[in-house]
Amino acid sequence: MLSHDRYCSEILRQTELLRGALGEGADASVTVPTCPEWTLGQLLLHVGQAHRMATTLVREQVKEFVPPAGAGHGVPTPAPGQPSADDLPALTAWLAEGAEALVAVLREAGTDSPVWTFSEDQRSAFWARRMTHETLMHRADALGALGLPFTAEPETAADCLDEWLDILTFPAAVAFKPRLAELPGPGRTVHLHATDTPAELNAEWFIDLTGEGVTWRRAHEKAAVAVRGPVTDVLSVLFRRLPADTDRIEVLGDRGLLDFWLERAVF
Repeated sequence: MLSHDRYCSEILRQTELLRGALGEGADASVTVPTCPEWTLGQLLLHVGQAHRMATTLVREQVKEFVPPAGAGHGVPTPAPGQPSADDLPALTAWLAEGAEALVAVLREAGTDSPVWTFSEDQRSAFWARRMTHETLMHRADALGALGLPFTAEPETAADCLDEWLDILTFPAAVAFKPRLAELPGPGRTVHLHATDTPAELNAEWFIDLTGEGVTWRRAHEKAAVAVRGPVTDVLSVLFRRLPADTDRIEVLGDRGLLDFWLERAVF
């Protein structure tokens, strides 16, 4: 994991990188290929709403929270006082305001302020990490819609992979996405290997599906299928932002198992 201060800085950085990609001529109505039901403007609206939801949870130390019906699904729509999904200049400014407010609340709260989360970690630290990677991966979505390349700093990308694998182990994850229960089975192991990171980052993952659920560890171990490539590309494949048949990664072993994993390990 990164430090709390680093997560706070990354929320601001990833938001600014996202805003910076929305240059002159960007079209809020363009379809986002990796979120095909959404336009670019709706994607930006979703990111700003996520920031504001986390801000409220942490600031008010909410202990019990029931996500709205369909949360995470459907087309984002503006709440009263929020910009229209077709007003790109207003959305861009609104994103900055939301990220700054979130970071101010997170820095004041520190890591241990009690708050509802969908994990066993009921602390404000959870939301600092979650909003960092929420912003990072939706930046990837926006860049894809704009036809621009996506890259991520290796340490942040590796932590994003860690967090994703952590989420897949949460009991609440299976309740929310029952197909995750189909993942375990005999001989089902996956190895991820980032080929462009410094050795001290130890950017290799072993995912073990042979037990009752998903377990994982940072390790170099033989698996039924291995995915090798630059860390941003490995991350993008695992998050289904890049097709597994891209020539930017190498797949060794049971390709069917990788496809099986990617079809189910999704929210």
